[in-house]
Amino acid sequence: MLKLISLFFGISSLGLAQNTTLTITVTGIKNNSGKLTAEVYNSKGKFLKSALKTTSSTIKSNTAIVVFNDLPKSEYTVMVYHDENNNGKLDKNFIGMPKEAVACSNNAKGFMGPPKYEDAKFSLVADSKITIKMNDKL
Repeated sequence: MLKLISLFFGISSLGLAQNTTLTITVTGIKNNSGKLTAEVYNSKGKFLKSALKTTSSTIKSNTAIVVFNDLPKSEYTVMVYHDENNNGKLDKNFIGMPKEAVACSNNAKGFMGPPKYEDAKFSLVADSKITIKMNDKL
């Protein structure tokens, strides 16, 4: 009986632990220099502060594709930036505004600052593909 209960809970937990893949296509990048960096956030408090995962990709024909594997089903936001000088960071001016092109999921745009978390969030419940159009600044 104990083995049967263990088997049941083992099978049940497999269904809960299914992770997803998020594929992001970024269009409208102004040139092919440097790389495209994408950051995934999994909470409002960490949005644009502390990414859950980060990855980069080469740019070809003003488009880049990045893939995040093993993301638990949840709510997320994505911020992408064109690391044009390939220095591994988003360059900002003296007041903290991005000097390199950036964009967010849902093509969310901010007014006098970054977009709101609520405008950029989306639910990831299965393998998904999203497209983000690059802007000059947040």
